[in-house]
Amino acid sequence: MHPIIVLLLLAVWAAVMWLGFMYVFPVLFAGTLIVAGVAGIGLYYLHACRTLAPSTLEGPSPVAEPKIAYRHYLLGQVWRDWWTISHTVVPQVYQLARGIVVRLTRLLLGGFWGFFLFPTWLALCAGIVAAAVPAAGFVVALTVLYGVAAAMGLGVWLLCVLALAAVERGFMTFGRILQTCPHPFCYDRIGLPEYECPGCGARHRHLAPGSGGAFRHVCRCGARLPTTVPLGRFRLAAYCPHCGGRLPERIGRVRVEPLPFVGGPAAGKTTFMVLGIRALHARARAVHGRLTFVEQRHAQAYAGAIREFQRGGRLAKTGPELPLATMVDVELPGRSRRILYLFDPAGEHYTGATEVESLRYLDHGEALLFVVDPFALPQLRRALTSDETRFVDQAAVSSEEDPADTLQRVLNELRSRPDQGRQKRVAVIVTKVDLLTRTEIGRCLAEDGDLRDWLARVGLGNTVRTLDQVAGQVRYFASGLETEPADVAELLGWVVGLTGPGASEGDRPAVEAPSEPPGTAPLRAPWPVRGRGSTRVPVGYTVGRWAVLSGLSALTAASVTGAVVAAAERLPF
Repeated sequence: MHPIIVLLLLAVWAAVMWLGFMYVFPVLFAGTLIVAGVAGIGLYYLHACRTLAPSTLEGPSPVAEPKIAYRHYLLGQVWRDWWTISHTVVPQVYQLARGIVVRLTRLLLGGFWGFFLFPTWLALCAGIVAAAVPAAGFVVALTVLYGVAAAMGLGVWLLCVLALAAVERGFMTFGRILQTCPHPFCYDRIGLPEYECPGCGARHRHLAPGSGGAFRHVCRCGARLPTTVPLGRFRLAAYCPHCGGRLPERIGRVRVEPLPFVGGPAAGKTTFMVLGIRALHARARAVHGRLTFVEQRHAQAYAGAIREFQRGGRLAKTGPELPLATMVDVELPGRSRRILYLFDPAGEHYTGATEVESLRYLDHGEALLFVVDPFALPQLRRALTSDETRFVDQAAVSSEEDPADTLQRVLNELRSRPDQGRQKRVAVIVTKVDLLTRTEIGRCLAEDGDLRDWLARVGLGNTVRTLDQVAGQVRYFASGLETEPADVAELLGWVVGLTGPGASEGDRPAVEAPSEPPGTAPLRAPWPVRGRGSTRVPVGYTVGRWAVLSGLSALTAASVTGAVVAAAERLPF
């Protein structure tokens, strides 16, 4: 080829290169950079919307159905959502950009025209590659956004958790709320019961402010459950976390008061317990309160015992098995509420140290009832005439266990407690007084009425002095089938700390035995089943996702606007 033609072509090529790099490259590079950057950010935003918008368990970032309850969104799922978006978009953007660069290279540089279109190719490819910088900055900004949102949300969550935990602890401390198990072979103290979901029946062992949420936990079925007693947790069915036994309604809201009936065989513990329930029921009705049984079987047993009294018969002997507490829920006006656990074991459980050790409910109470059969006292028994002995044996079955020995075994077991078995209140009940006052040795009791001194004179002097050392307060009470219900109700109210109208002697209302026994009416409205269903994510997940998506939308708009403005400022025109 002629040198002049070669020089001419070189001049044309140089001119094209000069024009391309001077005028075409800046415009095309800036335009490509904007388009590629906006496209990358838009693709990222599109996948973010697809990931964060669904409210079902399925989706680009599926939410695993929990075994029991969902964890808080910010404690796991928020980062799975972030990883899903980044792990999906970044490879897709890379593959798309690589494919476009390969096609542009083949199209623009695949022939002789490539010598003249090189600036165009370079502007397009450089713009696509350079767009990775703002895209990477956007990803970093998004990660920071996730971190800031998670940190702020977790901060609010932690404050709510601590506040609610403090409120509940204060409620439990102020109300002196005690929670224990009433079931045999357990009797354990309970920190937090298991609660049953009213929607699916799942048992929640950790229904408290924590990783599942501050105010509500979301069950696997979608039901939203309260995390504290003040928020309504007491309205759920509760179970012992140790043995799985059903616990009374309102546990955690009302103090449980274990009340052991201590006495030997045939001392009259069951009789006095029935009389006590009848008296408390009468007191509650008189002051417009209420008393209900927790278990239907206990209500039926009580009704049968009352019918037996009315026929003039005797109650059947208590069985040898460890007792399930007779649970009675008592509420008097003036915010005086108690769930009474009345433990009435067979007297044989008090006849040996091993048997007493099995009565683990003694570890939790601060009051007890010491039931004394006066005819079991050896000194009194020797003082009876033959006619009196025959009369007593025909009228009632007497215990053969010395009450002093019974109480000593119980006190020995109580001394293993951290407080050395210290009791706030002890009531000493002398039973069968209606028979006792018909004997010569008991007639003096009816005359002077000082039961404490009388017990000391008939052989329980050491026991009386021991009780003065063990208990903060001790009361002595004479009981018989004809004892006034008001007196029995006052004594039991004092023992368990029940106060209310009519507690004082001068203001006590008339108490008459009610004609119908207490029932087992529910004491709280069941917790309603509310939620989004088992196929949808909890509300907290939706709120968290939309909060992140809102921040992402603002970040996307700011990034696109900033890129356009920055590119416009750098254009040569």
